[in-house]
Order: sequence, then C-alpha cells, then structure tokens
Amino acid sequence: MSNLDLGLIGNSHTSALIDKNARISWWCYPHFDSNPLCCSLLRSDTANDKPDAFGFIDILFDGAHTVRQAYQRNSAILISRMQDDAGNGIEVTDFAPRFYKHGRMFSPAMLVRIIRRISGRPRIGLRVRPALAYGQSRADMRSGAHHLTYYGGSQAMRVTTDTSVTALTEERLFFLHDSVTLLMGPDETVDGSPREVGRTFYESTTAYWHRWVRNLAIPFEWQDVVIRSAITLKLNAFDDTGAIIAAVTTSIPESPDSGRNWDYRYCWLRDAYFVVNALNRLGVTATMQHYLEYILNIIADSRDMPLQPVYGIRREPTLDESIAPALDGYRGMGPVRVGNLAWHQVQNDVFGAAVLASTHAFFDTRLERPAGRQMFTDLERLGEQAIKCYNQPDAGIWELRGSRRVHTFSTLMCWAACDRLAAIATRLRLPQRARRWHVEAQRIRKEIVDHAWNPSLGSFVSTFGGDRLDASLLLMGEFQFLAHDDPRFIGTVRAVERHLQRGDFLLRYDEEDDFGQPDAAFMVCTLWWIIALDQIGETRRARELFEKVLEQRNHLGLLSEDVSLEGGELWGNFPQTYSMVGLIQCAARLSIPWDEAY
Repeated sequence: MSNLDLGLIGNSHTSALIDKNARISWWCYPHFDSNPLCCSLLRSDTANDKPDAFGFIDILFDGAHTVRQAYQRNSAILISRMQDDAGNGIEVTDFAPRFYKHGRMFSPAMLVRIIRRISGRPRIGLRVRPALAYGQSRADMRSGAHHLTYYGGSQAMRVTTDTSVTALTEERLFFLHDSVTLLMGPDETVDGSPREVGRTFYESTTAYWHRWVRNLAIPFEWQDVVIRSAITLKLNAFDDTGAIIAAVTTSIPESPDSGRNWDYRYCWLRDAYFVVNALNRLGVTATMQHYLEYILNIIADSRDMPLQPVYGIRREPTLDESIAPALDGYRGMGPVRVGNLAWHQVQNDVFGAAVLASTHAFFDTRLERPAGRQMFTDLERLGEQAIKCYNQPDAGIWELRGSRRVHTFSTLMCWAACDRLAAIATRLRLPQRARRWHVEAQRIRKEIVDHAWNPSLGSFVSTFGGDRLDASLLLMGEFQFLAHDDPRFIGTVRAVERHLQRGDFLLRYDEEDDFGQPDAAFMVCTLWWIIALDQIGETRRARELFEKVLEQRNHLGLLSEDVSLEGGELWGNFPQTYSMVGLIQCAARLSIPWDEAY
C-alpha cells in the first residue's frame, strides 16, 4: 500500500520523491510545476503492479528488501541499501546536482542515480518508464550508442548510462559487478563518461551541501531536525525566480477519501513568508533576498490590482484548475488536480504576509542589497490595500470556497502590514510616514479588539462577531499583536485547546466547511500551539508535545501537511513547507542556549 515513507531529492530547480524500494514515484520534469514523468505515487497500487505500468523509475532486484535508507549526513543525497536473502547487496545513491561551477550555480534539471555492488553477486534490472500528460501515455523512446531519449509533446528526457542500453530497453536482469550510473536530464550530450561525470557531480554536490549546512546558525538541541528541515525548505525554493512552493506534490488528500485534494506546487505568499522567516533565524539570507525580488516583481506586475494569495513559480497569475483523468489518485483516492483556484480568491492576509517577509531586509546589514526607500514605497502600496480591505469579507487563511466572512486572521495581518511599515519608516528616518502608519495600525487594532473578542468565551474568535475558533489565533503572540502575558492571549490559547485539541494534536478549526467536518490534525497548527505554550510559560509541556510531533516524521525526518487522528498516519501534500518551518521554529524557541549547554 502506498504511503509517505518517501525521500525528497532536488536542487532548487527540479525535485523527486523516492520510496523505500528506491522507486522514483514522483518527478515533475523539468521544474516543480511541470508534467510529472514519474507519477505512480498518484496511481492506485493495483495499477502500479500491472506488467505494462509506467510513470516510475526503479530497480528490479528479486527477493530484496531495503536494509537501510538514509540521507548522507548534512546533504540532500539519499542512500538506499538493499539486500536479498542470499546476502547479495546493492547501494543506490540518488541526488540532483547542485554546486558552483565557473563562478555560477550549476543545478540542471537532472537526477543522478548510482547503483553500486556492496556484497555478493547481485543480479538486477533497470526500469525507466516515464509518463506523459499526467499519466495518459507512456513516453516514446529512441536510443543512441550510450543513451536513451524519452519524449512526447514538448518534453524530452535523456538517460545517459555506462551500462548496456539493451538492459534498459529490454529491462533484462544482469549481474552487477561494480557500479552503474544513470544521468537523467536534458536531451543533451554529456561531457565525459557517465561514471566520471556521476562521481564528479556527487563529490561537488556533497561539498556544496556540507558548506551550506556549516553556515547555518542552528540551536543546540534538535540539530538534526533543524538541518533536515532547512535543507528541505531550500529544495522548495525555485532558484530561477525566488518563488517558494508549498509542497512538491499535488492531490495527496488531507485525510482518507476526503476529497480535499489540492495542487500545492505553487507559491503562496503566506507560506513563503513563514519559510523566509524560519531561514532568516538560521542565517540563510540569500533565500530571503531572492524571494524579495519575486515579491517586488509581483507588486510591479499587479500595479493597482489586489495581490493574489498564490502565484505560479514564474509569477503566473492564472492557475486554472483541471482534473487529470488518467490518474486515479493516491491509493485510488482522486481526483488529481492540476492548478489551484485559490488564485482568484480574496484573502486579505496577503498584504501583511508580503510586508512581513520584506521587513527583515530593512534591518539586516549583511544583505548584498539592503532595502531602501524605493522598496518602502512599493510596500506602502500594499499598506494602502490593507487599509481598504482589513474589514472586508474574504475566504480567510483556510481558503474556504463556499463562504466569505470578516476573518480575524486576515485583519490581524492587515494590522501587521501597517505596524511593520511604521517600523520601517522609523528605520528610514521618515517620521511623517511612521506616524501615518502607526495611526492606521492602531485603528485596525481597535477594530480587532472591539469585534473579534468574545467575552463569553474569554477569547478572540475566528470572525468578527462570531463564536468559533481556529488555530491561526495562536499567532497573535508571534506577530506581537498581544504581549505573551496578556490575559487575552492566555485566554485565547486556553479556548483554542478546549475547542480544537484532539489528543496530542490540534485541528485547524472544528466547523463544517465545503467538504464537511475536518477529521485530520493540521501539523503546523500543532506547532503554533507549541510555540504559544512556550510563550505563556508552559515550556515543559511544549517540549513534551514537540517530541510527540517529532515521532510523526517519516523515517527520513520529513512531514506532510496532516496527520490522522487515529493511527497517526501522514496525509496531505508532501513534504509540506509549513510543517518543516514549524519544526525549525519550535526547535529554535525550545532549545536550551549554547552557552548553557555544558
């Protein structure tokens, strides 16, 4: 049965998911949002087991089982060791090249697979069966002396190898005496023998990741958690434009047969803010600078039009949604969606998300291009939109498709936009602008206090004048709207627990929406809860709950969007940037300081 025991490899241009049997079951090529050459993850197990199945790249090794699968230390390189009952063993190394070459980042849309004999006399086969048009057909193939090209429509992927081409075309078993290298990427001639190219790429990519990790400012405790989360976030940042995707997959349901199947291969401005904020805490400023370029270009693109909550990785504003009929979905739980209708929703928190993501650039003198008055002017346009929209109905943070209300979180983020603009103006020595934005922030703050506080519940609530709660209210402390010892903040944390806590986890909300009653815990909401508990002084309890969350990670340290309330199985798109960000935030906040560690 399919599960999310998957490893992510990538290089900030392309990425793939690999299961415990070293099958590449998901690979959008050449970029995050492209048609998937490997899409067996979104086919039911019955379909994947047919002799003519396609949409994957794997290894035939009869009677073998995976002995161990782990990332190479401090890298995005995945190692899978497999062995049969007779003791014959192989090691599979998978990665996407990423390193500096001739003074520039070299990160082609390529995967490298190196298969090495480690014991006995293993007999293996290689299956390369890419799909076209979201699983509608198998790619055509033409062969050369030492390579195969798989093609169809506008896609073409070349496999260059040092093994027999016939071994690939006929999928016949052969004895592995030493090693085999597969270079899978652009339909171009490879400069050098596959073995030497693969070895050089491996060594250079290893050195790149080790150097990148060494520059992280990590906490004393949970270092492995933070490093793996940071690498995962880096892999989800698109080098070409600076966009940060929410996840590499589409349509893995939030819970079994829920119909909550969405395409997350795009850039939500809200999610991206949390990613940038988390990486900033670790000292990764380059991702923030690159994302700011993405945001500023979107502001210029939109002119006086409201910001959308989500854009394509190349700043495409239109992400029309369609169904991929050839794929029956994860475990047969369709539909499989391409695109996301959230692009035309009204979500008024986006103004605050964009300003918050940009604020750090005005205060961090390490940046190559520190932000100045021109960027401030651009951001003021967002502030003006926040003033116009803060008390208007919208779809809210949870993207309700069937109703609009005045959501407290959206108004809170509009307040944050004005509040941070005041701080930036003060930094830039613009006292008149600072006063103006401070006045607007205070006005919106009063609206929230007057209309979102429910005295009978002793808590802020999800919507103006409402009586329901959602987990985003826990961020009032994080965004500095309320002091951590404010009785209203403590009351809100307690009320959220009463209404949304399910065992060791938290629902995002407990009311019916367009798809019925939610029945899975949203991982990042539980992590927000942990942060809030620490803020109100319950650090011991927060640490205990954090350890519970860490137990939900898969064997490679990755989290998806949701966890089932019964059994604790991972569901939802994978790996989810929101969830990995939460791990970094909690570890950084809860760890003992380095100077108190010994």
